[in-house]
Amino acid sequence: MGEQKFHLTAGAGKQRLDLFVLEHLEGLSRAQVQKLIRAGRVLVDGRVEKAGFRFKGGEGVEINMPLSEEVSVEPEDIELEIVYEDDDLAVINKAAGMVVHPGAGNKGGTLVNALLARYPELAEMMDDPETGDRLGIAHRLDRGTSGLLVAARKKTILMALMRQFQERSVDKLYLALVEKRPESDKGLVDAPIARHPRQRARMAVRRDGRTAQTEFRVLDDDFQGNRALLELRLLTGRTHQIRVHMAFIGSPVVGDPVYGYRKQRVKLKRQFLHASALAFDHPGTGERMRFESELPRGLADLLEKLR
Repeated sequence: MGEQKFHLTAGAGKQRLDLFVLEHLEGLSRAQVQKLIRAGRVLVDGRVEKAGFRFKGGEGVEINMPLSEEVSVEPEDIELEIVYEDDDLAVINKAAGMVVHPGAGNKGGTLVNALLARYPELAEMMDDPETGDRLGIAHRLDRGTSGLLVAARKKTILMALMRQFQERSVDKLYLALVEKRPESDKGLVDAPIARHPRQRARMAVRRDGRTAQTEFRVLDDDFQGNRALLELRLLTGRTHQIRVHMAFIGSPVVGDPVYGYRKQRVKLKRQFLHASALAFDHPGTGERMRFESELPRGLADLLEKLR
């Protein structure tokens, strides 16, 4: 197992060493950072310091991160709801609970595992540095989010789809039930998003974040507890964007275990967020394609119970 080195410079102020490292390394918890420091893998001007060491400003910080073992991706015969497919791409209606990509905590049972079994040619992308970690996936949906997702079967198609997402020519619509009706019938949440400074598994609205914009409109507000069903359009594609933005305006998504209420008020084993429509230009034909997906039965039933 190798390691990856990071060389950073501390800014002015008296920030703690562990908080500095936490801020600069994504995906680590504070406990993991402190373990790295105790193991002598974090050096300040060439010296090992304790987690509580405070900078004076300008010190050089070297972090030696052990590389985790690569996760092998194997094809698995998992049933998928295919909305559309041709020789270039496929549109899938992903079920809530399914993870898109394999990772340390989810080495199997993912959408990518299922796609590899259905489209063996995707394996050719594994050794390509431009596409290897994507394996045809042009965009993602959170584990607890259901709905439409497009996957490419060829590298050229994947790169073209990724350009469309970057250029914001892909139209993505979502349906979400929120715990509190927004004050206006429609609006734009324009608030930058970045990694949470202390809880690295979370995102947060931060001034130093990347631009994030979400349009919303109220479709229905005839529900118990001042809840409302919203249609949302993503103008950017940040991690957890809808969930973060809705919580930011005081209207968290029902069932959201991370950004919603600590004690859920509705019995729901998933978050009420569904990718209901997807439109893009087919890279092979140039045709504008649009797909729609109805609310899963469990979510539709919940709406009736809350009336």
